[in-house]
Amino acid sequence: MFHGGVTTDDATQVTDSDYARAEQMLAPYRARRVPGSAVTPQWLSQGSRFWYQVGGRFVVVDPGEGTRRDAFDHDRLAAALSAASGHAVTAGDLPITAVEIAESIEFTAFGSRWRWSDSTGTCTPLDDAPPAVLGGVTSPDKEWVAFGRDGDIWVRRAGAKRPGESDRRAGAKRPSDDVEEFRLTDDAEPLFDYGGVPDATGARALMRMLGLPPLFHVSWSPDSTRILAQRIDQRDLPELVLVESAPRDGGRPVEHRTRYPMAGEEAQATMSWTVLDVDSRTVVRQQHEPVAITHPTAIVYAWWSGKSGEAVHFLHQTRDARTLELRRLDPTSGETTTVLTETGQTRVDPTPQLGEPGMVRVLESGEILWWSQRDGWGHLYLYSADGRQVTQVTMGQWLVRSLLWVDEDRRQVWFLAGGLLEHDPYVRQICRIDLDGSGFTRLTDDHLDHDAVSPPEGGYIVDRASTSSRPPHSVVLDGDGKVLVELESPGTQQLEALGWSPPERFRATAADGKTPIYGLLWRPHGFDPQRRYPVIEHIYPGPQNFRAGPSFDEPHFGEPEAYAALGFAAVAIDGRGTAGRSKAFHDHSYGDLGNAGALDDHIAAIRELGHRYPWLDTSRVGITGQSAGGFAAARAVLRHPEFYRVAVAVSGNHDNAVNLAMWAEKYHGDLSDEGKQAISNVPLAGNLQGKLLLIHGELDDNAHPYHTMRLVDALIEADKDFDMVIIPGAEHALIGRMHYLYRRTWDYFVRHLHGTEPPGYRLAPLPLPGLSAG
Repeated sequence: MFHGGVTTDDATQVTDSDYARAEQMLAPYRARRVPGSAVTPQWLSQGSRFWYQVGGRFVVVDPGEGTRRDAFDHDRLAAALSAASGHAVTAGDLPITAVEIAESIEFTAFGSRWRWSDSTGTCTPLDDAPPAVLGGVTSPDKEWVAFGRDGDIWVRRAGAKRPGESDRRAGAKRPSDDVEEFRLTDDAEPLFDYGGVPDATGARALMRMLGLPPLFHVSWSPDSTRILAQRIDQRDLPELVLVESAPRDGGRPVEHRTRYPMAGEEAQATMSWTVLDVDSRTVVRQQHEPVAITHPTAIVYAWWSGKSGEAVHFLHQTRDARTLELRRLDPTSGETTTVLTETGQTRVDPTPQLGEPGMVRVLESGEILWWSQRDGWGHLYLYSADGRQVTQVTMGQWLVRSLLWVDEDRRQVWFLAGGLLEHDPYVRQICRIDLDGSGFTRLTDDHLDHDAVSPPEGGYIVDRASTSSRPPHSVVLDGDGKVLVELESPGTQQLEALGWSPPERFRATAADGKTPIYGLLWRPHGFDPQRRYPVIEHIYPGPQNFRAGPSFDEPHFGEPEAYAALGFAAVAIDGRGTAGRSKAFHDHSYGDLGNAGALDDHIAAIRELGHRYPWLDTSRVGITGQSAGGFAAARAVLRHPEFYRVAVAVSGNHDNAVNLAMWAEKYHGDLSDEGKQAISNVPLAGNLQGKLLLIHGELDDNAHPYHTMRLVDALIEADKDFDMVIIPGAEHALIGRMHYLYRRTWDYFVRHLHGTEPPGYRLAPLPLPGLSAG
């Protein structure tokens, strides 16, 4: 007898208890069971000290003194806040947000702003504090907040100075001293405004859902006197309309219009830079034609150079991404000059993965430290101030993954490197080298993955060292790798009590029969090697990043672990065409974006694991993913129906020919009719043989729901059976509705891979981003 494509002899009955354990594996709940796993430094005093939060505790670290202590007396603050607010507060669950730690502590609680002083033991409401500016950007001296209003740039006084703070304005009255709020630009127009991001990449639906203003980004000069702001022009872009079918007020459906340029279209959002002087209220505009912007990284790849902001430097990447330039903007005249140019046959990237901080430093000497893949790997090069001489600083069959800091006096640079360990090219190690290419030193000499950061001025390293099975051990290191301060060293006992076991990091061989590829394998809870378990692949194919990293807190962790709690074996794999390794490995997807991170490699790896482990039933393989992972999941079941039997595709960009321009233009390169057809799932609809569930939010303004509807139309034309869930009011990430998405996905795999009916368990809504999971 068959049920859902498998015999009932292979069926596994899944219970409410299994679903409850799976729910606790999801990221928000998983994180609270490993307190101290995440250490996010908040720099103080130009980075000489920092603070971080672990659970409900706030900790201040002074690397110079080698100390770690509570940022304040949590018990006294809880008691004082309880008395002052009239709300019961406990030290272990302080309901405080927007925390600022300096000589005193300021925070928001119960709708008000408060100040706490450990020395006096008082908790005082700041009744005269100006209202908070959502999304505003505070100046380095904490005196001003820049924000957007009706497309223009405004500044508002941030509030009274804290006790003990110096007044840098003393003795020199400025035009703005007696003004609490004013605007610096007055010529914004609809779709031609300052400080924002393009509609197509601005997560506007998500911000509306969270009750937040549109994304806003500007950069203050180091001396807090000027603001660098982008002006984006979307006036001539084609428009798309999303319909909110069930608005919360119960009224008529609401339309939401967005500007959305697609691959090959002439009209694209354009951007130019503007420098705004807060004191004189003058505007200096970039003296250069606006350039096309296809991703918001163009906005963050700009910075003030010099201790006072003598110049602005920014990266410009051509629309096809085959040319990358470093440009200099004179903030007094707006004149722009090109300092350095690199071109290639495929993308010329400023980082190994899209969205990471650009790896370029303009030194005080005028020299330029530049990251490039010109020799086939990602390495550092030092250009002379006149650009005539270039020295390759690092070299070898490995890559620099990120910069930590540059010490110009010692002529040294600290960085994270990948590929130094033969057993795993994704593992990062902390290294140092002289700027002339000599003196290469590994400061870490282990098999752990080091996720490290340094303060803006450098001097020390906050290091989180982990593996996929071992939580991060966090420490502060000096420039020689010596431990200055021990921070956190959490365990996994609370996870293990729920049945969790760590994933296995594995190496397999790609479909070419020679290239090593890597992934993670989660064994089912209550694992019995005498049984056979169906396999679920959790996929994200990039190509702008990679999926199955070697650290403990990869962003997608939680979802595969939930499948393990439901009695599945779960895998995540990085095939050829994804980031983080050599240029050739990454370029495997260029011109072949439709192969979704080399699906043939994924199949080869799962089959190899099936030979290695007889308890893996590779005749029952499912696959799921979101966004590009949704495209890949549907692609897998359509292109390889003989292998993938069940797929759940969430928020998928199923037709990249009509997707955001950057994907086809930068990561595929072939805009011919044949090239566009090759990156669409629609022509493959007739291949469907297994089970396919399509899930999409109706307000997805990233991969619009028409992607799923085009595939649906083709499936209907091909007379294929499939399942679909359209979620009203949901955006690309389905925030606020993820519990429903997870439950429907789990039910689908239980029904069609285990061959049994799901138990009817209902998940609770997940905590919203930034809110406690408790």
